[in-house]
Amino acid sequence: MSEPNVALVTGANKGIGYEIAAGLGARGFRVGVAARDDARLQEAVKTLVEKGVDAFGVLLDVASDTSVAEAAAQLSRLDVLVNNAGITGGMPQHPTGVGLDTIREVVETNVLGVIRVTNAMLPLLRRSESPRIVNMSSSVGSLTRQSAGDQGPISAAYAPSKSFLNAITVQYAKELRDTPILINAACPGYCATDLNGHRGHRTAEQGAAIAIHLATLPDGGPTGAFYDDEGVVPW
Repeated sequence: MSEPNVALVTGANKGIGYEIAAGLGARGFRVGVAARDDARLQEAVKTLVEKGVDAFGVLLDVASDTSVAEAAAQLSRLDVLVNNAGITGGMPQHPTGVGLDTIREVVETNVLGVIRVTNAMLPLLRRSESPRIVNMSSSVGSLTRQSAGDQGPISAAYAPSKSFLNAITVQYAKELRDTPILINAACPGYCATDLNGHRGHRTAEQGAAIAIHLATLPDGGPTGAFYDDEGVVPW
Protein backbone atom coordinates (compact mmCIF):
# COMPACT_ATOMS: atom_id res chain seq x y z
CA MET A 1 0.00 0.00 0.00
CA SER A 2 1.46 3.35 -1.05
CA GLU A 3 2.12 6.07 1.49
CA PRO A 4 -0.24 9.05 1.49
CA ASN A 5 0.83 12.32 -0.07
CA VAL A 6 2.04 14.88 2.46
CA ALA A 7 0.94 18.51 2.61
CA LEU A 8 2.30 21.34 4.74
CA VAL A 9 0.06 24.32 5.48
CA THR A 10 1.53 27.36 7.22
CA GLY A 11 -0.63 29.38 9.60
CA ALA A 12 -2.87 26.33 9.91
CA ASN A 13 -3.81 26.50 13.57
CA LYS A 14 -6.95 28.54 12.82
CA GLY A 15 -9.08 30.21 10.15
CA ILE A 16 -8.54 29.52 6.47
CA GLY A 17 -5.30 27.64 7.09
CA TYR A 18 -7.05 25.23 9.44
CA GLU A 19 -9.81 24.63 6.89
CA ILE A 20 -7.24 24.01 4.15
CA ALA A 21 -5.58 21.42 6.37
CA ALA A 22 -8.95 19.84 7.13
CA GLY A 23 -9.93 19.78 3.47
CA LEU A 24 -6.68 18.22 2.31
CA GLY A 25 -6.88 15.71 5.14
CA ALA A 26 -10.38 14.73 4.01
CA ARG A 27 -8.88 14.04 0.58
CA GLY A 28 -6.40 11.57 1.98
CA PHE A 29 -3.36 13.76 2.58
CA ARG A 30 -1.17 13.46 5.63
CA VAL A 31 -1.16 17.07 6.75
CA GLY A 32 1.52 19.05 8.53
CA VAL A 33 -0.19 21.77 10.55
CA ALA A 34 2.41 24.54 10.74
CA ALA A 35 2.16 27.51 13.10
CA ARG A 36 4.32 29.53 15.50
CA ASP A 37 2.00 29.28 18.53
CA ASP A 38 2.71 25.81 19.93
CA ALA A 39 -0.33 25.63 22.22
CA ARG A 40 -2.83 26.58 19.49
CA LEU A 41 -0.94 24.35 17.07
CA GLN A 42 -1.32 21.28 19.26
CA GLU A 43 -4.99 22.03 19.87
CA ALA A 44 -5.62 22.27 16.10
CA VAL A 45 -3.83 18.97 15.50
CA LYS A 46 -5.84 17.30 18.26
CA THR A 47 -9.11 18.54 16.76
CA LEU A 48 -8.16 17.41 13.25
CA VAL A 49 -7.09 13.97 14.44
CA GLU A 50 -10.39 13.60 16.29
CA LYS A 51 -12.10 14.30 12.96
CA GLY A 52 -10.15 11.52 11.29
CA VAL A 53 -7.42 13.60 9.64
CA ASP A 54 -3.88 12.21 9.57
CA ALA A 55 -2.39 15.41 10.99
CA PHE A 56 0.85 16.28 12.74
CA GLY A 57 2.23 19.51 14.14
CA VAL A 58 5.16 21.50 12.78
CA LEU A 59 6.32 24.42 14.91
CA LEU A 60 7.18 27.06 12.34
CA ASP A 61 7.76 30.81 12.36
CA VAL A 62 7.97 31.88 8.73
CA ALA A 63 9.96 34.98 9.74
CA SER A 64 12.80 32.92 11.24
CA ASP A 65 15.52 31.25 9.17
CA THR A 66 16.30 28.87 12.04
CA SER A 67 12.67 27.90 12.61
CA VAL A 68 12.07 27.23 8.91
CA ALA A 69 15.25 25.15 8.59
CA GLU A 70 14.28 23.09 11.65
CA ALA A 71 10.79 22.53 10.23
CA ALA A 72 12.16 21.35 6.89
CA ALA A 73 14.50 18.94 8.69
CA GLN A 74 11.48 17.26 10.33
CA LEU A 75 10.02 16.23 7.00
CA SER A 76 11.09 13.29 4.86
CA ARG A 77 8.46 13.84 2.18
CA LEU A 78 6.43 16.76 0.84
CA ASP A 79 4.00 16.88 -2.07
CA VAL A 80 2.02 20.06 -1.39
CA LEU A 81 3.03 23.33 0.21
CA VAL A 82 0.40 25.94 1.04
CA ASN A 83 1.91 29.27 2.07
CA ASN A 84 -1.02 30.59 4.08
CA ALA A 85 0.55 32.41 7.04
CA GLY A 86 0.03 36.16 6.82
CA ILE A 87 -0.54 39.35 8.81
CA THR A 88 -2.17 42.71 8.05
CA GLY A 89 0.04 44.88 10.23
CA GLY A 90 -3.00 46.63 11.65
CA MET A 91 -5.01 49.54 10.31
CA PRO A 92 -5.10 52.35 9.28
CA GLN A 93 -2.29 52.16 6.71
CA HIS A 94 -2.37 55.45 4.83
CA PRO A 95 0.89 55.75 2.91
CA THR A 96 1.54 59.21 4.33
CA GLY A 97 1.30 57.95 7.89
CA VAL A 98 2.17 54.27 8.08
CA GLY A 99 5.43 53.47 9.85
CA LEU A 100 8.20 51.86 7.85
CA ASP A 101 8.57 49.26 10.59
CA THR A 102 4.98 48.17 9.92
CA ILE A 103 5.69 47.74 6.22
CA ARG A 104 8.87 45.80 6.97
CA GLU A 105 7.02 43.51 9.38
CA VAL A 106 4.24 42.75 6.90
CA VAL A 107 6.61 42.11 4.00
CA GLU A 108 8.78 39.93 6.24
CA THR A 109 5.86 37.59 6.90
CA ASN A 110 3.75 37.85 3.74
CA VAL A 111 6.54 37.85 1.17
CA LEU A 112 9.94 36.99 2.59
CA GLY A 113 8.33 34.30 4.73
CA VAL A 114 6.89 32.68 1.62
CA ILE A 115 10.26 32.77 -0.13
CA ARG A 116 12.02 31.43 2.98
CA VAL A 117 9.62 28.51 3.42
CA THR A 118 9.35 27.70 -0.28
CA ASN A 119 13.10 27.56 -0.81
CA ALA A 120 13.58 25.41 2.28
CA MET A 121 10.91 22.94 1.12
CA LEU A 122 11.87 22.82 -2.57
CA PRO A 123 14.35 19.92 -2.19
CA LEU A 124 11.53 17.80 -0.80
CA LEU A 125 9.00 18.98 -3.38
CA ARG A 126 11.40 18.18 -6.22
CA ARG A 127 11.28 14.52 -5.16
CA SER A 128 7.48 14.41 -5.43
CA GLU A 129 5.76 13.05 -8.54
CA SER A 130 3.11 15.79 -8.53
CA PRO A 131 4.35 18.72 -6.43
CA ARG A 132 2.11 21.73 -5.89
CA ILE A 133 2.66 25.12 -4.24
CA VAL A 134 -0.20 27.47 -3.36
CA ASN A 135 0.44 31.02 -2.19
CA MET A 136 -2.50 32.57 -0.37
CA SER A 137 -2.99 36.06 -1.77
CA SER A 138 -5.95 38.46 -1.75
CA SER A 139 -8.08 40.43 -4.18
CA VAL A 140 -6.46 43.57 -2.76
CA GLY A 141 -3.20 42.36 -4.26
CA SER A 142 -4.60 42.78 -7.77
CA LEU A 143 -3.19 45.99 -9.21
CA THR A 144 -5.82 45.79 -11.95
CA ARG A 145 -8.66 45.83 -9.44
CA GLN A 146 -6.98 48.41 -7.22
CA SER A 147 -6.54 50.75 -10.21
CA ALA A 148 -10.13 50.26 -11.36
CA GLY A 149 -11.75 51.48 -8.16
CA ASP A 150 -12.27 50.88 -4.48
CA GLN A 151 -10.80 47.47 -3.66
CA GLY A 152 -10.59 47.39 0.10
CA PRO A 153 -9.34 50.14 2.40
CA ILE A 154 -6.25 52.26 1.79
CA SER A 155 -3.43 49.92 2.67
CA ALA A 156 0.23 50.80 2.25
CA ALA A 157 1.51 47.57 3.83
CA TYR A 158 -0.92 44.66 3.48
CA ALA A 159 -2.25 45.19 -0.06
CA PRO A 160 1.18 45.90 -1.60
CA SER A 161 2.58 42.84 0.18
CA LYS A 162 0.04 40.71 -1.65
CA SER A 163 0.92 42.38 -4.97
CA PHE A 164 4.55 41.58 -4.20
CA LEU A 165 3.58 37.99 -3.40
CA ASN A 166 1.74 37.71 -6.72
CA ALA A 167 4.82 38.96 -8.57
CA ILE A 168 7.04 36.46 -6.74
CA THR A 169 4.63 33.65 -7.65
CA VAL A 170 5.07 34.49 -11.33
CA GLN A 171 8.85 34.46 -11.00
CA TYR A 172 8.83 31.05 -9.33
CA ALA A 173 6.59 29.73 -12.09
CA LYS A 174 9.03 31.00 -14.72
CA GLU A 175 11.99 29.35 -13.00
CA LEU A 176 10.16 26.06 -12.37
CA ARG A 177 8.31 25.79 -15.69
CA ASP A 178 10.45 22.85 -16.87
CA THR A 179 9.67 20.87 -13.69
CA PRO A 180 6.48 19.11 -12.51
CA ILE A 181 6.01 21.81 -9.84
CA LEU A 182 2.85 23.87 -10.31
CA ILE A 183 2.71 27.11 -8.33
CA ASN A 184 -0.25 29.47 -8.22
CA ALA A 185 -1.70 32.27 -6.10
CA ALA A 186 -5.13 31.89 -4.51
CA CYS A 187 -7.68 34.50 -3.50
CA PRO A 188 -10.00 33.16 -0.75
CA GLY A 189 -12.40 36.09 -0.85
CA TYR A 190 -13.48 38.22 2.10
CA CYS A 191 -13.75 35.60 4.83
CA ALA A 192 -14.66 36.07 8.48
CA THR A 193 -11.36 35.41 10.27
CA ASP A 194 -9.22 36.88 13.02
CA LEU A 195 -7.32 38.77 10.33
CA ASN A 196 -10.25 41.14 9.75
CA GLY A 197 -12.05 40.93 13.08
CA HIS A 198 -14.51 38.42 11.56
CA ARG A 199 -16.10 41.07 9.36
CA GLY A 200 -15.98 38.99 6.18
CA HIS A 201 -19.10 37.63 4.51
CA ARG A 202 -17.59 34.25 3.57
CA THR A 203 -16.69 31.38 5.87
CA ALA A 204 -13.13 30.17 6.34
CA GLU A 205 -14.20 26.85 4.81
CA GLN A 206 -15.41 28.65 1.68
CA GLY A 207 -12.15 30.56 1.52
CA ALA A 208 -10.15 27.34 1.73
CA ALA A 209 -11.81 25.78 -1.32
CA ILE A 210 -9.70 27.52 -3.97
CA ALA A 211 -6.46 26.58 -2.19
CA ILE A 212 -7.54 22.95 -1.98
CA HIS A 213 -8.41 23.01 -5.68
CA LEU A 214 -5.01 24.42 -6.66
CA ALA A 215 -3.22 22.02 -4.31
CA THR A 216 -4.80 19.06 -6.08
CA LEU A 217 -4.47 20.17 -9.71
CA PRO A 218 -3.82 17.36 -12.20
CA ASP A 219 -0.41 17.03 -13.82
CA GLY A 220 -0.04 19.53 -16.64
CA GLY A 221 -2.40 21.96 -14.93
CA PRO A 222 -1.97 25.73 -14.90
CA THR A 223 0.94 27.43 -13.21
CA GLY A 224 1.94 31.01 -12.55
CA ALA A 225 -1.64 32.31 -12.31
CA PHE A 226 -3.97 33.92 -9.77
CA TYR A 227 -7.34 32.29 -9.04
CA ASP A 228 -10.47 32.66 -6.99
CA ASP A 229 -13.62 30.52 -7.02
CA GLU A 230 -14.80 32.10 -10.25
CA GLY A 231 -11.58 31.59 -12.20
CA VAL A 232 -8.57 33.69 -13.10
CA VAL A 233 -8.10 36.96 -11.18
CA PRO A 234 -6.33 39.75 -13.11
CA TRP A 235 -2.93 40.63 -11.73
